This record gives sequence, structure tokens and C-alpha cells, in this order.
Amino acid sequence: MAAKLVLSIDGLVMNECPLTKERVTIGRKAHNDVVINNLAVSGVHAAIITIQNDSFLEDLDSTNGLTVNGEPTKKCFLKNNDVIEIGKYKLKYLNDQVSQTSAADFEKTVMVRAAAAPAPSFDDQAGDTGHFKTIQINQNAGSAQATYQKALSTGPLPIPLPAIKMAAIQILNGPNAGKELDLLKNLTTLGKPGVQVAVLTRRPNGFFITHVEGAVFPFVNGHILGAQPCQLNDHDVIELAGVKMEFYFKG
Repeated sequence: MAAKLVLSIDGLVMNECPLTKERVTIGRKAHNDVVINNLAVSGVHAAIITIQNDSFLEDLDSTNGLTVNGEPTKKCFLKNNDVIEIGKYKLKYLNDQVSQTSAADFEKTVMVRAAAAPAPSFDDQAGDTGHFKTIQINQNAGSAQATYQKALSTGPLPIPLPAIKMAAIQILNGPNAGKELDLLKNLTTLGKPGVQVAVLTRRPNGFFITHVEGAVFPFVNGHILGAQPCQLNDHDVIELAGVKMEFYFKG
């Protein structure tokens, strides 16, 4: 069963939202996946990113903030039965699937700014980099291999899994042109919250890009990205939030 949020107020359940998308937003505006029509709630208050069996919560610079199990929180790894509170509303996170990730795997990395913006330090991983933000979620990259190892003890020898190639993106324009970012994690989100956000996911069969936020979709090789994940090929050119970047395999 997919993870889900159960929205309630004063003990009365108002709605349930299965976390079947990679990015689910919570806020007062009607375009959110979970709408809470209350002035204490920001237009787009928070987001939950879900990859495989794991979900991660991020406060999107809301006015009144939020708490998880009574503790003020900006970002956190969600566990089964965690309770998110926004004003008087409660969102209970339910997930009966076994996680392969720990809270320590929830990291932040640099977002590449658009050409018109001042250039940040490319390797700065401490704190926000202006109003461009991205998160990396480091899942167990060996999860597929773990499945393979389990099969060794329960049945005939399976066909070995192919090795996942290492990949990177290189910036093609703006003040960071020429710089590279290795795609070492299972999830990298890039963009400007509220404007344009895309997710690069590392899966056993390759790398995929998915549009998750914004009226304008990114481009891949000059073609607009659809609503479904698109597998990336060597030397594909991505255009996102005013930045052109080349995806390529290493080695």
C-alpha cells in the first residue's frame, strides 16, 4: 500500500491523500495536492517528496511554519505515524513499507542559478543558496543489489544485475558554465520552488527526469518534457529555470 497523509482537525478526519507522486504540495491555494483553506496556511506551505518507500518533508519558507511530532521543522525524513501540524490542522503520515533510508541520508546540495543571477559557490552545501534550492535524498543505492543478494539465498543463481553507470551534468551557460555536478544520489531536485522544479532520479535501469512543479515544463533536446518521467540518454541537453545543462555518462 502506498504511503498516505490523513488530514484532520480536532480529531475529525477531513481527507486522505495517497503519496503516489514524487512531489506532493500542501497549502492554501487550490492547485496544491492537499488543500487547507485557512489563512494560517501559506499559499504553498510545504512539500513531500516520495521515492520508492521513503518520504521527505520540506517547509517551503511558509509564514507560520510547521511542526513534526511537536517539534518545529524545516526539513525531515518522515517515519510511519509521524504527525505534521500546520496551524490547527494535523497531517498523519502512514507508511507500512520498510524503509531503506535513514534520516542521515536526507541531504542538501547546491542549485545552479540561472544566467542572470549572481554565481554561488558551486560546492557550497551549507544552508540555502539564495532563493534557489535543491535537495538530495541519498537512498541505499544498492537496493537492487540487495534484492539480488536475497535471491542468492532463496533460489537458483539469477542473472547478475548490470552495473549502474555513473553520470553527471555540466552547466552550459551563465556564470557557472563549464562546471560539473556528479549525480551520486538517487534523487536530485533542481529548480526554483513555485516557479519550476524538476527531479532527476537514479534507477536501476538508468536516469530519469520528471517535471514536478511549475506551469512551464523543462525542455530536453529542445522538446518540451511531458508529465511522465523521461529517461535520459548520453549527452541530452536539459533546459531548466533558465539554465542549460548537459547530461552525460562518465567513463
